[in-house]
Amino acid sequence: MMDELKRQASIAALDAVKDGMIVGLGSGSTAEIFIRELGNRVRQGLRVQGIPSSEGSRRLAQEVGVPLTTLQDHPVIDVTIDGADEVSDKLDLLKGRGGALVREKVVAHASKYVIIIVDESKLTGSLGVKFAIPVEVVPFAVDVVKGHLNGLGGESVVRESGGKAFVSDNGNLVLDWAHGRVENPAALEKELKALTGVVDSGIFANVARLVIAATSTGIRKIHR
Repeated sequence: MMDELKRQASIAALDAVKDGMIVGLGSGSTAEIFIRELGNRVRQGLRVQGIPSSEGSRRLAQEVGVPLTTLQDHPVIDVTIDGADEVSDKLDLLKGRGGALVREKVVAHASKYVIIIVDESKLTGSLGVKFAIPVEVVPFAVDVVKGHLNGLGGESVVRESGGKAFVSDNGNLVLDWAHGRVENPAALEKELKALTGVVDSGIFANVARLVIAATSTGIRKIHR
């Protein structure tokens, strides 16, 4: 049922993709469904080029036949479609459980228009209510940054995968910071970004222009 909701949201987002566009390709389970649906449209004749936000999205796009390009060749993206782990009432986002948060944020900020596709479980009202905040950190600084985060309240731990420290596509580590409810996402995002050693965080404030949420009663579109 959940995958079907994600597929419905993906199909709804395809309406924003027009012939000739440069399309930012998000990461994660919902974005993967969108990439597969986009591949179907490409096989039907839609002409687009994608810019993936992770190595996983790049491999999937190649598998399903979505032509790819780069930010070097196209520094301005027409539209990006991505998922989110949490969506606040003001359309601020928490992302990064898949570990691609930095490239996702680069792609989002290079985009004219960002569409977020989710199932209804991701509409959480506020950020930080379900998940920890991912913070990508250069390995040399991880202990220092961890101390800073713990000093701000809540506990941070180095993310692991397969019994080892998780390493991002950029060669960095990720701290999962159990901060709790975020009252001011934009201010906290800026504060985290200012910490020496932090590459970026999973808080995406003022990024989404449209959230398409698939619910048990149909598609809900929420505009900023």
